[in-house]
Amino acid sequence: MTGARRSKRTEALEQRPVNLDGFVEEWPEVGMVAMDSPYDPEPGVRVEDGVIVEMDGKPRAEFDFLDQFIADHAIDVEATEHAMAVPAVEIAHLLVDPRATRQDVLALTRGLTPAKLLEVVKTMNVVEMMMALQKMRARRTPANQAHATSARDNPVQVAADAAEASLRGFRELETTLGVVRYAPLVAIALQVGAQAGTPGVLTQCALEEATELELGMRGITAYAETISVYGTEPVFCDGDDTPWSKAFLASAYASRGIKMRFTSGTGSEVQMGNAEGKSMLYLEIRCILVTKGAGVQGLQNGSISCIGVPGAVPAGIRAVLAENLIASMVDLECASGNDQSFSHSDMRRVARLLPQLLPGTDFVCSGYSSTPNYDNMFAGSNVDAEDYDDWNVLQRDLQVDGGLRHVPEAEILAARNRAARALQGVFAQLDLPPITDKEVEAVTYAHGSKDLPLRDVLEDLKAAQSVMDRGVTGVDIVKALDGAGFTDMAESLLAVLRQRVSGDLLHTSAILTPELETLSAINDVNDYAGPGSGYRPTGARWEEMKRLRHVVSAQNPEQEVV
Repeated sequence: MTGARRSKRTEALEQRPVNLDGFVEEWPEVGMVAMDSPYDPEPGVRVEDGVIVEMDGKPRAEFDFLDQFIADHAIDVEATEHAMAVPAVEIAHLLVDPRATRQDVLALTRGLTPAKLLEVVKTMNVVEMMMALQKMRARRTPANQAHATSARDNPVQVAADAAEASLRGFRELETTLGVVRYAPLVAIALQVGAQAGTPGVLTQCALEEATELELGMRGITAYAETISVYGTEPVFCDGDDTPWSKAFLASAYASRGIKMRFTSGTGSEVQMGNAEGKSMLYLEIRCILVTKGAGVQGLQNGSISCIGVPGAVPAGIRAVLAENLIASMVDLECASGNDQSFSHSDMRRVARLLPQLLPGTDFVCSGYSSTPNYDNMFAGSNVDAEDYDDWNVLQRDLQVDGGLRHVPEAEILAARNRAARALQGVFAQLDLPPITDKEVEAVTYAHGSKDLPLRDVLEDLKAAQSVMDRGVTGVDIVKALDGAGFTDMAESLLAVLRQRVSGDLLHTSAILTPELETLSAINDVNDYAGPGSGYRPTGARWEEMKRLRHVVSAQNPEQEVV
């Protein structure tokens, strides 16, 4: 018996890339629901003698360690009973109303429990959340963060891509490894390359926590963000952690002036099999409040490496926007995701991006891949090096600032070459395996690791270990840059290291400008108050955003404007 005849239309639709994505029906009992589980608790709070003794329907005697940590460290006990008495829809109105200031909203949100925060955002649609996010973002000026990685852990490639990313406008750069032992060389390469584009770019190397902390202590990295927190006690325990151990780790970074964020992501508890029947967003709110309670300045959230889970269920991308908004509602810096590939559909990838790009966040991407995605060791980004021109066109079309700019090819080639030559000099000064002129030439024009000659991996790994054994520090890299003749880059890196002493990078949403001045929620306060207010790309920045790869003269359409 032959099958039923299908229409040509259906056959055409079946071939669309979006139908390669995974979709699943809701299953609240295991937490496979975005933000509306029947098992989520009802909001409520009770305070006795300055202590929260009941929260979201659970008496203190039944608190798990997340409840206890949140109740004792994340919620303003003096404000909570008043804040909880305000109807959720009224708080949502304040979020959207331009006549209500950010401080007006923070006065309430500091007293809200996880269930109440969930109730507030459930009243809001995506457009309302975006309206709220442009007001609640901590730093007035949006920025962006990039991944700079190599499938071969090639330090020369990482340096060149870091230089290009820096030149294109990213203010933070992050790397990770396929072979963890390569970390010292790749972290040094990222640090050197970042200063070859525009000064003051901050760098990090995402690894297991002990190595990441040691690299930070030595001044080979400037910030950290891959310190994960989770929304249920069993998942936290699977990682041999508690909120208190994470807070202790955060204090270790802060004690050395190292900027840091925690990382969480809607759907992680489902992936790890312990969602306790709660919605993904409710559990994410608990992560956000643990971050707040630990005193950490910010959070990388937006589902991050878990994006396929909320992306598979109804309203999942709405829930991702809601978690970004809630992080901002409790006065945290928000690096808002868009950092992992989740869809085969270009239309869907852009739809995932726009809720953060349009209102602006502290970091629109917590990892725009500065490499082609085949080189992205974070499992691929929602946007990569092949999307630069599209991104710049979106900024120009909509007059929204996503932190990037078009750069003429000659400037990019010069920066990539300079980064490779600077790293060549640093490796020579530090007695590390040589970088050949052939490698410098190849990486100047390369798209990815497939275009580069192979390095001697064994010698590189020996050298990476020697960096750790010899106690090489950021100051040694400054000296090496200066000794190799790259004095301006040495001075730029030294200025980044000096921030460790001043502690200015510990302010919420802190970045360094190309002029090496700290920009944060302290001196760049988000002052959005409706139409005509807040950050808007104007003046020199808007003129910069107007420039694209191919713009023709209005008077002479045959001539491109440079």
